[in-house]
Amino acid sequence: MKDIVRDGDPVLRATAQQLDFPLNDETKQLAHDMMEFLVNSQDPKIAEKHQLRAGVGLAAPQVGQSIQMAALLVPGEDDEILLQEVIVNPKITRSSVRQAALAEGEGCLSVDRDIPGYVPRADKVTVRYQNLDGEEKELKLKDYPAIVIQHEIDHLNGHLFYDHINQTEPFSLPKNTIILS
Repeated sequence: MKDIVRDGDPVLRATAQQLDFPLNDETKQLAHDMMEFLVNSQDPKIAEKHQLRAGVGLAAPQVGQSIQMAALLVPGEDDEILLQEVIVNPKITRSSVRQAALAEGEGCLSVDRDIPGYVPRADKVTVRYQNLDGEEKELKLKDYPAIVIQHEIDHLNGHLFYDHINQTEPFSLPKNTIILS
């Protein structure tokens, strides 16, 4: 997991391939390694020792694998975990009209430079996906977890967060968009 693919690599702009079940051992190991990376990146001592940037999501294309899989580890307050899941073949089936954006903008483990601007996304989403055993699952998310899952699904479709920033007015937002701090 030390070799996160950087912006400019074509794998980040490709549409990732759907996975068939049962998953092979190599794919299951990759899922485990991706989640382990997120856990380690959020542990201050481990992150400092290995010079890891903290991440809340990691999509397979970010580690050079063009497959429809992403790991999510979204912390809340007081060591609460809002979302911890590996999603396979995810699809957004519903999204709210109301949009939200993070006050500090978005970042990405694959993008080393700071790109200022708001990234408007749906405030609420419903996502259907398969878990590592191939079971169909559904998540209904809002606010920060909804933004995180949309960011990761974008990776699976060849999009990066800064594609959503208004190029002429990076800090303008559609009407009625809420800012999450």
